[in-house]
Amino acid sequence: MHHFFVSPEQIRGEEIVITGPDVNHIKNVLRMKAGDELRICTGTDNLDYRCRIRSFSENEVVTEILWKEETDAELPSKLVLFQALPKADKMELIIQKAVELGVSKIVPVRCARCVVKLTDTKSEAKVKRWNLISLSAAKQAKRMAVPQVEAVVSFDEALKMASDLTHILIPYEKAEGIEEARRIVRGIQKGESVGIFIGPEGGFEESEVEKALSCGAKSITLGRRILRTETAGMTMLSILMFHLEK
Repeated sequence: MHHFFVSPEQIRGEEIVITGPDVNHIKNVLRMKAGDELRICTGTDNLDYRCRIRSFSENEVVTEILWKEETDAELPSKLVLFQALPKADKMELIIQKAVELGVSKIVPVRCARCVVKLTDTKSEAKVKRWNLISLSAAKQAKRMAVPQVEAVVSFDEALKMASDLTHILIPYEKAEGIEEARRIVRGIQKGESVGIFIGPEGGFEESEVEKALSCGAKSITLGRRILRTETAGMTMLSILMFHLEK
C-alpha cells in the first residue's frame, strides 16, 4: 500500500487532505482513482491512518479516514549519522539505506580528507535533494517519521552537535578488538541516543579521532576488514538496529 506523509493541520476531522508534489504523484504517476486506499502518517506521532481517496482537485487529494492505529515502527533510540562527505553520488545511497535502517537524522560533515568541496549554493541544492531522497526512502520503508538531512557542517561543529547525545561512536581501524566493540554496543540501552561518526574515503586523520575521543567518543572496530565509507555507516546502523529493536 502506498505511503504518504502530511502535516498535522492537513487532518480535518474525518478527512485528510493531501497537497503539494504528492498530488501529481498520486494522480499522474501512480494513477490512483477515487476509492483506492493508501496509508498516511504525520511524522510527529505513532499514528498510522488507513484512508480511502474520496475526490481529486487540481491541487488536492481528499481522503476519508477508514481507521487509525498506533504503530511501533520506529526504533526506541535516536540514532544520528555524522557522515563525512563522500565522492560522487555515494551520499544518496548512504541516505537511502540509513533511512531504511532506522536512522533519526543525518549530518553531512566536512573532514580533513574529504575530496568533495561544496560551495554554499551547491551545498544548499544538495541538501534539498538529499532530503527528498530521505522522504522517498521513509515512504518505502514504512517509517513513521522522515529523518532530516541537516546542512553540511565542519568536524568541530559536528562534535558540538553530538555533545547532547548519550553515546558517540567512531569506527576506527586502530580501535581495540571486537570484544571491546561488543561490550560497548551491549552497554547502549533502549531510549539512549547514539551519534555515529563515519570518515571519508581516506579515513579520519588521527587528530580528528583524538579530538572526538576527548569529547567522549568511543572508538570501535567493525572487524578485520576495511569497509568503504558507504558500507561502514550501514554496518554500524545494522548492528544498532538489531541490538535496539523492540
